[in-house]
Amino acid sequence: MPSIPMETPKTNGSIRDANSLFTTGETEELDFSKLNMKQTRSLNIDRQRSCDERSLTELTVSVSSPRPSFRNLDGTRTMDHLDSMRSSLNTPHSLSFLEPHPMVGEAWDALKRSLVFFRGQPVGTIAALDHTEEALNYNQVFVRDFFPSALAFLMNGEPEIVKNFLLKTLRLQSWEKKIDRFKLGEGVMPASFKVLQDPVRNYETLIADFGESAIGRVAPVDSGFWWIILLRAYTKSTGDSSLADMPECQKGMRLILSLCLSEGFDTFPTLLCADGCCMIDRRMGVYGYPIEIQALFFMSLRCALHLLKQDDEGKEFHERIVKRLHALSYHMRSYFWLDFQKLNVIYRYKTEEYSHTAVNKFNVIPDSLPDWLFDFMPTRGGYFIGNVSPAKMDFRWFCLGNCIAILSSLATPEQSAAIMDLIEERWEELVGEMPLKICYPAIEGHEWRIVTGCDPKNTRWSYHNGGTWPVLLWLLTAACIKTGRPQIARRAIELSEARLLRDGWPEYYDRKLGRYVGKQSRKFQTWSVAGYLVSRMMLEDPSHLGMVALEEDKQMRPLIKRSASF
Repeated sequence: MPSIPMETPKTNGSIRDANSLFTTGETEELDFSKLNMKQTRSLNIDRQRSCDERSLTELTVSVSSPRPSFRNLDGTRTMDHLDSMRSSLNTPHSLSFLEPHPMVGEAWDALKRSLVFFRGQPVGTIAALDHTEEALNYNQVFVRDFFPSALAFLMNGEPEIVKNFLLKTLRLQSWEKKIDRFKLGEGVMPASFKVLQDPVRNYETLIADFGESAIGRVAPVDSGFWWIILLRAYTKSTGDSSLADMPECQKGMRLILSLCLSEGFDTFPTLLCADGCCMIDRRMGVYGYPIEIQALFFMSLRCALHLLKQDDEGKEFHERIVKRLHALSYHMRSYFWLDFQKLNVIYRYKTEEYSHTAVNKFNVIPDSLPDWLFDFMPTRGGYFIGNVSPAKMDFRWFCLGNCIAILSSLATPEQSAAIMDLIEERWEELVGEMPLKICYPAIEGHEWRIVTGCDPKNTRWSYHNGGTWPVLLWLLTAACIKTGRPQIARRAIELSEARLLRDGWPEYYDRKLGRYVGKQSRKFQTWSVAGYLVSRMMLEDPSHLGMVALEEDKQMRPLIKRSASF
């Protein structure tokens, strides 16, 4: 694998000092005054100005007493501006909203140990610290995996590592990569990178992986989306837009968007994706238009809309983004959404319908509906199904896609409430004894052999095939806060605290209730650690939600009339 020499950013070079400017964040803020926070301890959220006039990071949340900006683990007050990255890791925010738990200190210590340094600067966290087995690629910094770690650092007032990560991955994006003599599209973000040390020359380089070393050789589609969403989270957390305004960041966003907004033969506004291009990184039958990618695509488009400058190139992308958002929101809310009433309509579908008057637009055969679905679907609740394509609907529940749909406002307020209703109604199936099922249900038998290719790691109720992933806890918590149901998140956090530390921060759990540590689960998984910390800090201070949540765009509420060609 060729190495990619990296230079440390210079303030007077092509990469400017991102701290040289200070501006307020964008204005599409979430209105916390509208949140119905059903909890034991009431939250008094002081809304001093309208949402269009203030940042979410300014929101003050008072519990029983005023909360200082920083505290040590022992509760003593510490400095507002930390002297160094290493010392700051020992000073996480006080988690006074929840009862103190020894896991918090252990988690911060584990997160500190996972830091990766490049030429003296922290640039990310490795995937896992489990040294009991062969390292494989768990010793690399993954774009997707680092996201909850980045949120934890931002919430604790340590943005520098996030800034370094964003700049280093941006530099890696621009390099030409080939896989088996085939060139990847310009703008693809790497799945991961690692630091290569040359002890002879005392020199460090970064080596990126764009999928050429991955199992199945699948390039990631979601890395670019996570990068844009994290750039927006950094901007919201710090109030500093100078990083996003850099020409390099603006170009990086445009390259990612050019790949996704290109026109072709597809008649749908959703993004066509290969199987294994997202968190479900083994073959699991998600080829086509998986909900996870569509929700991330939608959220990244909305984030880019507020990060891109209104220059000549930016205006062109603004127009393309707005058009795509309208079409994508209509398509997802109309065809991916499933509740009891919609299921009954599909159950009575007629087939072989022609013209734009067709009700069964994708020619789905009602006999293809799986038996488990009728028992799983409650009369109260709904969700976005896994995939929709001609003559096929994947009715599986996927956690990440539905939570991102809530946070990005791809789901309407009514749909968001219905998703939370479903989680409450089907708690044993979707949460069980350890949060949180990555998908439901597991595929097994002959279907498992066909769909997974007899993948021994994706046996039923394990890994990506219905396994339980603690990292998803932060997404559930954020969705709970946005929909005004923090009690659900508290219950899930308590389940995690009962075992997560004792079990060594596993990557995933097995079986229907998530009772057993996964057969091949790596211990000391960094995003399991970070997901827990983010959940605790977000529930303790809901204003953190502003980093990862977007208010609904009222202009997308009216239904869009389809052309006669449909």
